[in-house]
Amino acid sequence: MKKILYFSAEWCGPCKTFKPKMKKLAAENFPIEFLNVDSDSELTMKYGVRNVPTTIVTFDGQEKFRFVGVKPTEEITTAYNSLP
Repeated sequence: MKKILYFSAEWCGPCKTFKPKMKKLAAENFPIEFLNVDSDSELTMKYGVRNVPTTIVTFDGQEKFRFVGVKPTEEITTAYNSLP
């Protein structure tokens, strides 16, 4: 199963810019899990997230693509759609 993990933080300026774009993708039925690095430390550590925003596309729980920083949402959706 494909999923997008979006790691951000309340104190992160770029995250405040990028989060509305990710929410728009979620409204378009992309399965996005929104994670706060300050409160979701287990997954933050599991995926080795050191910078925010970080977006990870997974397939069956395995990381397939990682995007660090604010990226065009087309890059994320293209990666997601490239998986079976």
